[in-house]
Amino acid sequence: MNIRFGVPARLIMSVVFAAGLNAPQAAADVKAFPPSFIRQDITMNGAGQFFRIGGSGPAVLLLHGFGDSGDMWEPVAVELAKSHTVIVPDLRGMGLSDHPEGGYEKVSQATAFAKALYDMGIQNFDLVTHDIGNMVGYRLAVQYPDRVTKWVIMDAPLPGLGNWDKQLVNPKVWHFNFRGPDVERLVAGRERILLDRFYNELSADPSRIDEQTRNHYAELYARPGAIHDAFGGQFAAFAQDAKDNRAIFAEKGKLKMPILAVGGDHSYGEQMKDELLSVAERVRGAVIKDSGHWIMEEQPDQAVALITEFIGSD
Repeated sequence: MNIRFGVPARLIMSVVFAAGLNAPQAAADVKAFPPSFIRQDITMNGAGQFFRIGGSGPAVLLLHGFGDSGDMWEPVAVELAKSHTVIVPDLRGMGLSDHPEGGYEKVSQATAFAKALYDMGIQNFDLVTHDIGNMVGYRLAVQYPDRVTKWVIMDAPLPGLGNWDKQLVNPKVWHFNFRGPDVERLVAGRERILLDRFYNELSADPSRIDEQTRNHYAELYARPGAIHDAFGGQFAAFAQDAKDNRAIFAEKGKLKMPILAVGGDHSYGEQMKDELLSVAERVRGAVIKDSGHWIMEEQPDQAVALITEFIGSD
């Protein structure tokens, strides 16, 4: 069905997304969403949140993680929009969204998304998520199981569930507690250096994440408040998220909707299926070859094929 958007919104000039389009195009380049995708700011939990919305048909919500913005989903959003209404936000305090001081607990973010989609006229929807987006996605799935029809979850665990406690002692996640005013002073003007650490260490082949992509996200994370909200907002909420997740899992039990758990073979790999089997009943696993954590940047073709097949299946 065609969705009529009734929420107050202001259109954002698409020129914002045109930066870098004249650069040489490689597989990992961040590309602008087509003009058929409208850009909207929607007020969620007291702050503006940036959305891209395109296509028509059954709805799909795509949620990104740290080191990215909603821009990461462009390759799969274009394909899904051929048969679906595709909703691609920038998470709270990230990308082109506003930078409020609070509201980063994943239960709060999920509740806000559920309301925003309802206000758009969308009752049921599929989920496609990565990294921190997984954490918001779980809260949507467990709080609104009658609304989330399918879920593709990619390459990150869930706070408080599965092997989360083991993850906390993994030296690669030292950044979970890397925050505070002095940290922000150290990072200011060096956002590209910080992000390079994640792209280089958590990828199978750092060259798959090209200069245009790195510079694009470095500019977004250099926006005032962006690093503060990522570390002092999204990451700082993990401890509370873990408590919230344990409590609701004890109350609600395992998820019932079909789930595709995807991991990069140089990252979570087959472990993603095991992680989801601890909280869900109907889980199919898939492994992306020659990829680390940055699946959409490293192996977009494999990811698009998996996601579109799963979302389009009965």
